[in-house]
Amino acid sequence: MALHDFLWWICAGTLIVAELLTGTFYLLMIALGFIAGALVRLSGGSFAAQCVCAALVALAAVVALRRSRFGRRRQQRDASSNPDVVLDVGAPVEVKAWNDGRARVPYRGAQWDVELAPGEREDARFYEISAVRANRLILVEKGRATTRSHQPVSTTKE
Repeated sequence: MALHDFLWWICAGTLIVAELLTGTFYLLMIALGFIAGALVRLSGGSFAAQCVCAALVALAAVVALRRSRFGRRRQQRDASSNPDVVLDVGAPVEVKAWNDGRARVPYRGAQWDVELAPGEREDARFYEISAVRANRLILVEKGRATTRSHQPVSTTKE
């Protein structure tokens, strides 16, 4: 047997090893196409039939993976408003006076610059942090934050 008899199997094995090193399932789907080409080779099909079968199986496998839950792209959330990243999101803040949608308030023992989120009103006194951008806290009216509420961390036993 010549080397070209095992070429499909060698390529499939190489793709499987590459998939193990990179962690992407797409290489595994293409390796399935190479295995299909190898099976057509074993059954005596022509080189053109081998290539067509390998391409069709690989394409079908990639499309099936893409439509599965493993191939869907996860919706990226803005990290500045993600409460899993910024623990201040949802924390209450009291603003006594506004100046064109901006103010300075004490929060966590320091003075912070705050600004209203787009569409928010200045007439409320109590707000929640909806995002942290650079050194500014972005505020929404208390009770209107779209994320989970802030749970203060206690360092004492109760």
